[in-house]
Amino acid sequence: MGFVIPWGSILYQLAAFLVLLFFLNKFALKPLLGVMEKREQIVNENMDSAEKSRKDAEGYIEQQRKELEKAKLEAQELIQQAKKLSEQQGQDILDQARENAERLKDSALAEIHREKEQAVSALREQVAGLSVLIAKKVIEKELDEKAQEKLVQEYLKEVGDKL
Repeated sequence: MGFVIPWGSILYQLAAFLVLLFFLNKFALKPLLGVMEKREQIVNENMDSAEKSRKDAEGYIEQQRKELEKAKLEAQELIQQAKKLSEQQGQDILDQARENAERLKDSALAEIHREKEQAVSALREQVAGLSVLIAKKVIEKELDEKAQEKLVQEYLKEVGDKL
């Protein structure tokens, strides 16, 4: 005898499988595929967002690099300006000190000259007074030449001691 194929059972199982497949498709596969599509969409959006964030970050980094370079240049310019200003101020201080020293020197020279003139004037007055005094004494005594010479020498010595 041969093997008998139970067609009724096969048809029943096939119908049950198709019904099961229909319900699985309707209640499980479609929602599952919808969830999978949403998940794929979320992943794609996250990837796009991450790519956008990466590009934004790169742009921000590049902007910060440019700002840093600009700040470095500005700092160098400020340093150069400060150096120039300090050099100028130093030169101004030196010039002012030279002017003050020159003014003090001129003032001291003028004072020395004034004192010299006063000393010469006082000396002239003393010499004139002594000359008059010598002449008066010489005339009063009518001394001989030797005594007159001695008297002149004494008065000259006296004038020398006063100077």
